[in-house]
Amino acid sequence: MTTLNALLNDEAGFIVSAELVLISTIAVLGLIVGLSEVALNVNNELEDVGSAFASMDQGFKVRCHNGHGGQTAGSRFYDEVDFCAGQNDIN
Repeated sequence: MTTLNALLNDEAGFIVSAELVLISTIAVLGLIVGLSEVALNVNNELEDVGSAFASMDQGFKVRCHNGHGGQTAGSRFYDEVDFCAGQNDIN
């Protein structure tokens, strides 16, 4: 019984554990803020990549060819501007 009372009344490591809780709380808050900034910057870079893909010219044209009794018809395709395909369109 005296050993149980001695363990219950022992406060030798209380201050060290309280400091560790405070330091770990500050570290976790800093990690959350840092990861939030990383996520924002990754999102911005992916938006730039998407804008770069959207600004590529996809138009092509094949002229009509004929000769030696054969003929191919011409072909043409021009990509129209999409509704949300502008530069920096995601806010």
